[in-house]
Amino acid sequence: QMQLQESGPGLLKPSQTLSLSCSVSGGSITTNYYYWSWIRQTPGKGLEWMGAIAYTGNTHYNPSLRSRASISRDTSKNQFTLQLTSVTPEDTAVYYCATGLTLLLRLWVLQAPRRDDFKFWGQGTQVTVSS
Repeated sequence: QMQLQESGPGLLKPSQTLSLSCSVSGGSITTNYYYWSWIRQTPGKGLEWMGAIAYTGNTHYNPSLRSRASISRDTSKNQFTLQLTSVTPEDTAVYYCATGLTLLLRLWVLQAPRRDDFKFWGQGTQVTVSS
């Protein structure tokens, strides 16, 4: 049973860079065929898939983020990180890390992912962008 835990600042000002980490226990982020995603949920909206890093280290992003997102990993710490540049109040959301064995890229850029698309989820962390 894998456990994921998000960490990072809860409050940012517009134009700052958001950096969130997801620490993983009960399994390795290099385990074959697992994809490690960042997903957010904004007030009144559904889930939005932001991007993922594969067990290989390859990365994939939602084009809607217009190159503001970057995902990296530290295998020695068994964690992966999201950076989101030039944040605005529209980036206020609960941010989740999650993992699973499928990467439904073409689907997730068109519609919200489902919770059961992923095997394990973190509990989520609130991020607020406000001046």
